[in-house]
Amino acid sequence: MTYKEARVYLDEVSKYGSVLGLDTIRGLLNELDNPQDDLKFIHIAGTNGKGSVLAYTSTILSEAGYRTGRYVSPTVVSYLERIQVDGKWIPEDDFAELVKEVQKAIVRMEAHGEASPTVFEAETAVAFLYFKRMQCDFVVLETGLGGTLDATNVVKNTIAAVFSSVSRDHMEFLGESLKEIAGNKAGIMKPGCVVVTAGQKPEVLEVFEQCAGELGCRIYKADAGKVEILEESWSGQHFTYKNRTDIHISMAGRYQIVNAVTVLELIDALQDAGYRIPEESLRKGFEKTVWPGRFTCISTNPIFIVDGAHNEEAALCLRESVETYFSGKRLIFIMGVFQDKEYEKIAQIMGPMASKIFTVDLPDTDRTLKAAELAGALSLYCPDVKAETAISEAVKDAFLAAAAGDVILTFGSLSYLGLVMELVKKRGEQK
Repeated sequence: MTYKEARVYLDEVSKYGSVLGLDTIRGLLNELDNPQDDLKFIHIAGTNGKGSVLAYTSTILSEAGYRTGRYVSPTVVSYLERIQVDGKWIPEDDFAELVKEVQKAIVRMEAHGEASPTVFEAETAVAFLYFKRMQCDFVVLETGLGGTLDATNVVKNTIAAVFSSVSRDHMEFLGESLKEIAGNKAGIMKPGCVVVTAGQKPEVLEVFEQCAGELGCRIYKADAGKVEILEESWSGQHFTYKNRTDIHISMAGRYQIVNAVTVLELIDALQDAGYRIPEESLRKGFEKTVWPGRFTCISTNPIFIVDGAHNEEAALCLRESVETYFSGKRLIFIMGVFQDKEYEKIAQIMGPMASKIFTVDLPDTDRTLKAAELAGALSLYCPDVKAETAISEAVKDAFLAAAAGDVILTFGSLSYLGLVMELVKKRGEQK
């Protein structure tokens, strides 16, 4: 099987859609001799910030000398980016070989009359096989959706359960209230593991504390109130947290400091559990961490930022970052979101800041909110909104509309940011 054939096969598997539950993934992994049972996991759940917490954590652990796997979704730059070891993507040949192994296991399952795995379950199995093959010391694992019934929650050897910021999203699957959503995400805790959480709303923290107590887990809580920001710009930040002074992160956005202090609490928890993570590795790891699509500057003339803010809380964080770094600047937005997102709230939060907004249809035509409908919501808050079905046209028109000193900001779904980054890069090469 070639890489191209592997991708075609997984596209065919994707017709089974998304099904929450662990029975099918257990059956699949059982056919593959349960590679996940030979691995140790740092399992991350949350609504916003999971990917950044994962990126910081895995980079620091690699710097400390641990062979570290990372499993993420969705991806921005490349499909292969979802499975990495020490920051290197899985090679195409290895991916194809392991997809073939998973395909054979699925054929055996179907012959026994068992349910067919979803594409996420198949990809998760490929990841576990690869991490075992690479003899990873740690796997930093991001949940796909929720926690309790997410396919990644099939793992048993959880060293730490980590929770980034929790807010309302995917309510049709996870529950209407924050308490219900928190209860679902808390399902990744395992007896005796350490629990680390970002600052949360009281009802979320109450759920986490109760679950941790019932499972005999020590809980570490990040406290953004103990942060002193020393220096901040769109190109990086310096801050002090508790007894650690002048920590430098290369990622911008106030929310990245919240993610970083969550990771500092995690590193403390791992050190308390006996893992050796030198201070130099921690600081180098923070400086080296990059995470595409999270308030990322991809051009400086004019400044062009991409950010995956696609729900209310993320939009509030994005607005705070824009106000912090670009106060008084003329702002031009490009925005595209899926139809199941709180786009009217995002429009209300972000719309008033812009001088001009271009809305786009996303590549996933089945799930996209139509550009015209999004433009209608934004026009309540911005006098100059134009619906552009083609992302390439929106990028071109945004550059044409930008004068010296203006800022272009593309945000919404992560699913189209990779294309935007590619278009901007090509434009720069053609100059």
